[in-house]
Amino acid sequence: MSAYTETTSAGLNSPVFYPDNPGFHEHFDDKPFEFQHHFTPDHPLFSRERLRKLLLDLIRQGGVYFDAGEVRVDQRWDSVPRQNRQIEDVYDSLDNSGAWIILRKVQRDREYNELLEAAISEVMALSGRDIDQDRKSHEAIIFLTSPNRVTSYHIDRECNFLMQVTGEKQANVFDRNDREIVPHEELEVYWAKDNNAGIYKPQFQDRAYVFTMRPGTGVHIPVNSPHWLKNGNNISVSLSISYQYADKRRKGVYQANYYLRKLGLKPTPPGIYPILDTLKGSSMAAALDVKRRLKGKAAHEV
Repeated sequence: MSAYTETTSAGLNSPVFYPDNPGFHEHFDDKPFEFQHHFTPDHPLFSRERLRKLLLDLIRQGGVYFDAGEVRVDQRWDSVPRQNRQIEDVYDSLDNSGAWIILRKVQRDREYNELLEAAISEVMALSGRDIDQDRKSHEAIIFLTSPNRVTSYHIDRECNFLMQVTGEKQANVFDRNDREIVPHEELEVYWAKDNNAGIYKPQFQDRAYVFTMRPGTGVHIPVNSPHWLKNGNNISVSLSISYQYADKRRKGVYQANYYLRKLGLKPTPPGIYPILDTLKGSSMAAALDVKRRLKGKAAHEV
């Protein structure tokens, strides 16, 4: 049980997660699993009025993304349709605009920050992992989705707990260790230069973990686990609690392997030789630091 049970201004008078779920301890950042949480449509932080206020606040801070229109499962995010409309109008017509709205870094609002900190504290308690030792950043994101809208196939660098608050959607999550679905080459390109490097392979759709998400349920999506989602017949509100590792083991190794492969070599993937992974990660971090310094110096001289 979480130690965070006192009533706060965010209306948190109970734990975020239901604690009796072995997935937190057994499958944390390894395999996807379903869990239960305490956020439902009647929670004060997820009313349409409160979310609209949050939307307007984040617009001024540059924390809102949206697109609208029909999207395919295999469509790259940089090719999805955009609309020349005010975001407030899109939000107010969410039931028929075919839109996907992302409210980023909602923890800039004090009440949502309380929610984020409570959730991270509980994840550590339930999983037994001291993620503070290897955490670069953490974030709370709210997704607002029109009926029947698809979120295309992609991979993320965050470790994610996605919670359904309003509406229903289907989440399809794939095993990141299945090399037919996620080749090392794709991960190398992803970490080195292209957030859209994940390629949907419909012939492997039957390997997906398929979750029907309803209010009060959630899905844990490990780092780099490919996934796509299909919204149901109603507006969907989802909350993502996520964090990024600060490690060199994954990012640095894949970046180094990307450049080694460009030289015609066949680099060893992460996890086989830990000492070599450490060397690659440190070398990549040093190289990127030198690049940043040179770029900054050139800009200063100009």
